[in-house]
Amino acid sequence: MMQTYPLIPGACVVLMLLAAFGVRAQERFALYVPSDPVNVERMLKLAGLKDDDVVVDLGSGDGRIVLTAARMNPKLTGWGVDVDEKLVNESNMAAQKQGVAHRVKFFHRNAFDADISNVTVIAMWLWPEIMRMLRPKILAEARPGTRVLTNLWDMGSSWKADQMDSDGMPVHMWIVPAPVGGYWNWDLPLSGANRSYAAMLEQQFQHTEGVVRVGNRRGLLENMRVNGGDIVFQLDMTIDGSGFTKHLFSGKVNGDVIVGTVRIVLSKKRPNDKEEIIELPWRATREKTSAYFAPTGLGPR
Repeated sequence: MMQTYPLIPGACVVLMLLAAFGVRAQERFALYVPSDPVNVERMLKLAGLKDDDVVVDLGSGDGRIVLTAARMNPKLTGWGVDVDEKLVNESNMAAQKQGVAHRVKFFHRNAFDADISNVTVIAMWLWPEIMRMLRPKILAEARPGTRVLTNLWDMGSSWKADQMDSDGMPVHMWIVPAPVGGYWNWDLPLSGANRSYAAMLEQQFQHTEGVVRVGNRRGLLENMRVNGGDIVFQLDMTIDGSGFTKHLFSGKVNGDVIVGTVRIVLSKKRPNDKEEIIELPWRATREKTSAYFAPTGLGPR
């Protein structure tokens, strides 16, 4: 199984290779082409490398992506994996010669077996079918907020890139989103009473939609954004005892818990009153069942 696919220096070459070798089975993708140094730098600049980054290249070839990252930032660390043992040995020798071997290592390993749970940047230059096969692994194992970089090809039509540099061959970056789909419950004190919220979130990668029930009323969670482990959304609905109420939620996802704050704007009780604005701590927990589906009756919905 091929996993060494660095950047190809021209779109015409890519098309020729596709025609010559086909794209039917991953076992056939055994061609190695060195990365274009210009595109390597474009990928890494798009990532905005930080001192504490851990950069991994899945299919590292001669190691130039990780080695370039180490030169661009003298504090980050990185590693690569490749199934070609000769290239792995050459990459480690290059790290020694460039004086970065204390920060950069390369391993003779299959990309599907790499432990990516503690990395912050994942670079790949693989045939699109292989990257699509790696997508479930990345979403399941990489930490929310991990940046994923590719050149030319994307990660499948359903996972749109968060950022792209199209000045030349397209360079893409995705930010791994926290998994937030499911049932979420939380309570908030409003107008002297404890209000229970039962929400349901539906997620497709970084795009999320949601609905919520408070008492016997239901509303939509709008303008929802998931960026790594951060989530924000808005809720405007009438709540019994509080009137029409605007909420702006902002929190950090940690597994089955979201912790953050909510800014609430309560409706005026009299025309000349000022809107009452309060900010409360917010803690939501993911549950296996939801009161959202409980019978409503014929009262307000």
